[in-house]
Amino acid sequence: MRICSLLPSATEIVYALGLGDRLVAVTHECDEPPAAREKPRITRSAIDPATLTSAQIDALVTQHLHDHRGIYQIDRALLERLDPDLILTQELCDVCAVSYQEVQRAVRALYGERQILSLEPVSLDGILDTILAVGRATGTEARAAELVNELRARIERIRARTATVSRRPRVVCLEWLDPPFAGGYWVPEMVTAAGGIDALGRAGEPSRRLPWDEVIAAAPEVAVLMPCGFGVERTLQEYERAAIPAGWWQTPAVRTGQVWVVDANAFFSRPGPRVVDGLELLAAILHPELFPGAPDQNRARRIGSSGGSA
Repeated sequence: MRICSLLPSATEIVYALGLGDRLVAVTHECDEPPAAREKPRITRSAIDPATLTSAQIDALVTQHLHDHRGIYQIDRALLERLDPDLILTQELCDVCAVSYQEVQRAVRALYGERQILSLEPVSLDGILDTILAVGRATGTEARAAELVNELRARIERIRARTATVSRRPRVVCLEWLDPPFAGGYWVPEMVTAAGGIDALGRAGEPSRRLPWDEVIAAAPEVAVLMPCGFGVERTLQEYERAAIPAGWWQTPAVRTGQVWVVDANAFFSRPGPRVVDGLELLAAILHPELFPGAPDQNRARRIGSSGGSA
């Protein structure tokens, strides 16, 4: 079998199932595990986020969607040369990957029957189900079931430890900073499992754009900054240059030094196995009394009230 992954999360799942040698192509964003970086890259982006601010990225994405232009393109010539049997993609998010319609058009140019498997989780259980789906499509059902059991056990351990907490902090998870977006889909569920109350997110629903006034009115006791696709250092940069109103600096989270920057790209944005690492990280942030030990600074970093790292 020859597998083409059009999602970083799917690439991680393929490797977790021991199928790295079957993977013939990945996206330009696939960087985990490190071996994925050596695979042929079959997509490219019309937007280079490395050179733009969050506000500029949002404006360009909005314009592309308004003009019905795709943000990502697939290299059809390379697809034909690599000739995959199984293509892993998604239909859930317009700004996360090559559009499903473009994938269909590209695959129709290939000779013979191909399988397109669309992975569209909106919850933690849904993420686990996608692992099982890839297992069924690749004949690795046993390994997929084993992996899912391991991940589910870790999720349930967190839920069990936070089930009896006497106090659940009010949490805001921001999936973008300029403008602000409240985290959606599995993120609010992660907050609940980690022992918090998500003040803005809606479980199972997309992230949503909202005004800073609404963020401030939520009076978060803990704020977790997790811009989609960004790691810790890039998020710190965006936090420093985002147009954040004065009221934010008076929220409980800021005043008590409970604003956290996390590696969203690794542990929150991608619906793959490492989301469970993200849940464990979030639990340690919200309830250090239950999960002692400071988080790795490359995974999560607390910001002081002045905006610098604490």
